[in-house]
Amino acid sequence: MISRRSFGKALGVGAGAAAAGLTVPHGTATAAAVPAAPATVTAPGAAAAFPPVKQIRAGLLDVGYAELGPAHGPVVICLHGWPYDIHSYVDVAPLLAGQGYRVIVPYLRGHGTTRFLSERTFRNAQQSAIALDVIALMDALKIHRAVLAGFDWGSRTADIVAALRPERCKALVSVSGYLVTDREANLKPLAPKAELAWWHQYYFATERGRLAMEDKTLRHDLTRLVWDTVSPTWDFDDATFERTAAAFDNPDYAAVVVHNYRWRLSLADGERRYDGLEKRLAARPVIAVPTVTLDAERDPFTAPGGGSAYRDRFTGPYEHRTLPGVGHNVPQEAPAAFARAVVDADHL
Repeated sequence: MISRRSFGKALGVGAGAAAAGLTVPHGTATAAAVPAAPATVTAPGAAAAFPPVKQIRAGLLDVGYAELGPAHGPVVICLHGWPYDIHSYVDVAPLLAGQGYRVIVPYLRGHGTTRFLSERTFRNAQQSAIALDVIALMDALKIHRAVLAGFDWGSRTADIVAALRPERCKALVSVSGYLVTDREANLKPLAPKAELAWWHQYYFATERGRLAMEDKTLRHDLTRLVWDTVSPTWDFDDATFERTAAAFDNPDYAAVVVHNYRWRLSLADGERRYDGLEKRLAARPVIAVPTVTLDAERDPFTAPGGGSAYRDRFTGPYEHRTLPGVGHNVPQEAPAAFARAVVDADHL
């Protein structure tokens, strides 16, 4: 647990302001509110560490996950993206745990210590399959409802659970807004500058790209290049990257990553068992749970318009924030702002 004074300092405000911001209306069953703070890029969190990773069988997987906070606190599930791992939340999780939240940070399929239970299972990374992994994890941990928070693949996954299983999602934090994949729209070209940011997606559509992901050295250098280009203001050190890169040595990593990007472009099939869910997602279902969306100003994937491109997809209590000077890996670059968004979404 961290003190209110320490939490206030982490957020860049005084202890008095922190204490004032922690006041919650009588009878509220959620964790205390986090004081307001500007979104600023933080120093690399190489000194921070998770407790030993836990494992649990859930659905098709043996899921590895970090857990912080009181066992009976309100639950927040934080979902990472590509090419990242649970350490995107190594600074966010203690902030939330210190305020009474039970924080669960799982490795997605194909990452870290998460493994498929059967060698015969197709290494599928279509969006609905990954979303069902989260539901299975919640069932295995006996968690009925949770605040879901994510970026990149994690945003997409959290969006899908919020849209299709709102009874399991108490509130949502989604970096880049509404990221449910529209495969029909993905068949159409973007403006050339926008296409440039997606170079890795097109690379993975080739045999060369697949071979690169299977080669440890090339995979290492490719993912480091992505970090450097999509987070241009983040001054992380080598140790911070290497800690995450260890999660890419999962034996299913290359297959999962390549399938995900090929499936998005309709270059790879999914599984028929998910056809019903994908049909519902193709209709771009609205999200009615309380939501905070975050746009990172220096992220090359951030859509123009200050969230206007997806505003109509969120029909419940809603706030949108733009984080100046922040790149793609929002929770690790701006952990205080991300933690604040989680608590605010929980109290909308």
